[in-house]
Amino acid sequence: MLILFDNGTPAPLRYALEGHRVVEAIERGWDRLTNGDLIAAAEAAGFDVLLTTDKTGRVTQ
Repeated sequence: MLILFDNGTPAPLRYALEGHRVVEAIERGWDRLTNGDLIAAAEAAGFDVLLTTDKTGRVTQ
């Protein structure tokens, strides 16, 4: 499974997801995308899961 960590998602959590590929948004230059833009980019790139700790609704679509 291909998992995208949004800003704020604790990077060490990736080690608990053994067997999955984890990419951080900043690695793709997506750390400044907001609202549906991040979701759209993740979907277009084939990510299965977007994991975020954001409670402001910034990545809602």
